[in-house]
Amino acid sequence: MKSVLLYVDDDAGLEARLQAALDLTRSLGGHLHCLRTHPYNSQMAFDGVTGMSVTYDVVTVWRELDEKLQAGIEKRLAGEGVSWDYRTEYAEPARGLSKNSALVDIILLSSASGKNSASSLGILGDVLFNATAPVVVQPDDVTKFNASGPALVAWNGSFEAGNALRAAVPLLKMASDVHILTVEEDKDHDLPQLAASEYLAYHGIKSEILNSPTGVSSVEDALLSEAQKVHAEYLVMGAYGHSRAREFLFGGVTRNLFKYCPVPLVVSR
Repeated sequence: MKSVLLYVDDDAGLEARLQAALDLTRSLGGHLHCLRTHPYNSQMAFDGVTGMSVTYDVVTVWRELDEKLQAGIEKRLAGEGVSWDYRTEYAEPARGLSKNSALVDIILLSSASGKNSASSLGILGDVLFNATAPVVVQPDDVTKFNASGPALVAWNGSFEAGNALRAAVPLLKMASDVHILTVEEDKDHDLPQLAASEYLAYHGIKSEILNSPTGVSSVEDALLSEAQKVHAEYLVMGAYGHSRAREFLFGGVTRNLFKYCPVPLVVSR
């Protein structure tokens, strides 16, 4: 895991994403790809059929904003001591990110905890369904990613949980402690906690199997309670989806964690 892809947008979560991406890139000894995506292109013109047009003034404003955003990030990165590049792609965010995921190892996106939660959830869903790399879901108010701290793995024996665990191995190798918590039984793919722990052991990673806490009313409450108890710096989980319809993309547990989890999530599907 060496190639880190950062979604660049001038939104409330940018600082948290940027700092987490820098932390990850340093921890991995890798390279940071900064990708600015938006659908407006100076080549777009009036279409007599659809009535769509982008006027010269609008394109000029977008270009000026892009140049200002790029200049600010490049100035910041120049003093950070990491390998990086920056480029712009004229595409919808999810499409641009998914397209560029083929040759990256991990993607940095924001959680759905901010004001634009529906938009963030839509991007998360589209990227997770179409990208080839795991995603770090970064809360807007957490400006770090501590790969060397404790990690909590959410396990339910499913393919998604297995994919997330395998994708997170390079990070888990750096964790001070790895805890595995069974949060839900999957009748179709019932691999026990022990199987997950044994898999990590093959990679030289020691892990502790935890019992689900008592007295909690939901799966997400159990995860958040245990994450707090073990002082987890991040949580590894599979994204469990049931629909391609943007904000309804995920099951309740995944959607709630995308909105309310106070620590970064490392997610795969």
